Amino acid sequence: MTTSQQADPLIGRLVDGRYRVRARIARGGMATVYVATDLRLERRIALKVMHGHLSDDSVFQSRFIQEARAAARLADPHVVNVFDQGQDGELAYLVMEYLPGITLRELMREQRRLTVPQTITIMDAVLSGLAAAHRAGIVHRDVKPENVLLAEDGRIKIGDFGLARATTANTASGAQLMGTIAYLAPELVTRGTADARSDIYALGIMLYEMLTGEQPYKGEQPMQIAFQHATDSVPRPSVRNPGVPEQLDELVLWATEKSPDERPDDAQAMLDRLRVIERELGVAPAPTTTSAKTTTLSLRDTGDQTLVLPGTAPTTAPAPVSEAPLDNATLLRRRTAQRRSRGGLLLVLVLLLAVLAGGAGWWFGSGPGSKLSVPDVAGKTWEVASAAITKDGLSPAQGSENSVTVPAGQAIRTDPAAGTRVDKKAKVTVMISAGPAQHDVPKLDGVTEAQAKAALAPFHLTLQDSVALFSGADSGIVINAEVTPRSGAAGYECGEGCSIFEGDQIRLLVSLGPVPDVSGMTVGDATGKLTAVKLQVNPDSNYSYSDSVPKDRVIGYGDRPEPGNWRPGDTITLNVSKGPEPITVPNVVGANLADAMKTLSDAGLNPQTSVPEIAWSLFQVTSTDPKAGDSVDKNSTIRVKVTG
Repeated sequence: MTTSQQADPLIGRLVDGRYRVRARIARGGMATVYVATDLRLERRIALKVMHGHLSDDSVFQSRFIQEARAAARLADPHVVNVFDQGQDGELAYLVMEYLPGITLRELMREQRRLTVPQTITIMDAVLSGLAAAHRAGIVHRDVKPENVLLAEDGRIKIGDFGLARATTANTASGAQLMGTIAYLAPELVTRGTADARSDIYALGIMLYEMLTGEQPYKGEQPMQIAFQHATDSVPRPSVRNPGVPEQLDELVLWATEKSPDERPDDAQAMLDRLRVIERELGVAPAPTTTSAKTTTLSLRDTGDQTLVLPGTAPTTAPAPVSEAPLDNATLLRRRTAQRRSRGGLLLVLVLLLAVLAGGAGWWFGSGPGSKLSVPDVAGKTWEVASAAITKDGLSPAQGSENSVTVPAGQAIRTDPAAGTRVDKKAKVTVMISAGPAQHDVPKLDGVTEAQAKAALAPFHLTLQDSVALFSGADSGIVINAEVTPRSGAAGYECGEGCSIFEGDQIRLLVSLGPVPDVSGMTVGDATGKLTAVKLQVNPDSNYSYSDSVPKDRVIGYGDRPEPGNWRPGDTITLNVSKGPEPITVPNVVGANLADAMKTLSDAGLNPQTSVPEIAWSLFQVTSTDPKAGDSVDKNSTIRVKVTG
């Protein structure tokens, strides 16, 4: 036990009457981790204790408890289990699964650059654990090699959810922006917000580091590195390591896109892509095997060779509980017993080898060893797949299936399945993708939104959010549908029915009913009625003369600036009446009275004279009141004076 460990007052202490502290494992900025014994269940556990100077800080206490709750919500073999959380006097602690082993950081420090099989093994496990977190609505927020644990028995787990938050609470202030700068997503640098895609970015940086042995961005100051995250693009790992396959190059670039919208949506999406890459490269995550004396840790390599390490504690394991030293007599008795047992073991070994030799002859001659394993040809063309099956001594046959995920012309699966052991020359059917199945969609116009969705359900389409708009149809009735093909072809309308492929996107256009009729209303009343249905009203109305609508009343509204139906949020401009258009009094002075009366009437005026109509042809107009050239309202009375 080191001097620093001896000086630690917690070593040897019984916490909460249950956990006996044995040794210190690690110390961080927020807490110290010890190995302890759970006296109640008689098992080793890891005890994470918050630093004493933080115990009075409610923010840190909340974050500490948050780690327990975040990890406890997850039940995944690749996430470090949290068993308990509590308070013992001034000590706030977490009880976690004890995993003797090393961190990914220590492995990379030891090897610098990992091999492709090592990298795939670790990434497969980390993505599996993180996918469980994302499904539970938890963002880790501090993904880095230090938080990836590689146990002696080969298990790989992600831990330290101390910064984890629900995906709905994704805003971080400057004080909360605590993720390690080398793995910080651009949106955390520029906006301080994080979601599942921020974890994906950190995974992409970590994947780059495993493949190349170095981080993509370097700088003397943290802000220099943060600036590069926000402005630069991560280079292909193969620039630093030509041995990196193109598929892993593309996976790194996808995960580290500067825009979150262009990255995988979550860890499950990235894991799905990694599993495809594993099949394409013919590399599978290394299995974990454990025995009483030996642990296979398939993550430490020298070149391409996997080493089997003895089951001894790694550098990060805690010091064992001290025991009383053995006396010389006891040591001699043990050594004599060991020598005595070696002869018996040698005899057993010889007999065992003989049995194995006989068994091997039977196995490969007539037993299961004489059978052949069906190769995995998923993603291959028929030509490549049939050649691989023929090469393995089997008889290929071609089948066909529709698939949304596998491109047309590539193998989906085999029957029997890959890995199945069959007789030599056995028939193996390769199911080749015919691409997405095509379906005929019925007419959607005129039915309710619910009826339209029910009609589309059997076709395995991606149904986008419906668009609400105003129309002459009743509210809730579908008036059209728009299709966006997954192939990238031009979109088209489907309201009257169409042909569509599985996996295509479709969006329903649903009526809100007609735009409210506001004609004859005041501008204020019309504005209130339109804003009630979420239409914006332009404060600058258009004014025009109207013979039928009174002055300052609404005549109607203008056309929509863009073609198509009005939609909530659009800005609508009102047409407001200025009343009837004024009329200029015609000049009829000197005209025959009969002609003048007709001219004034035809102009929309009401001419009046003292002369009986029977005598109008005998008189001439001398003046009018109002006079010629004056502007008057329509139907205004015009007094006509005459002589004759």
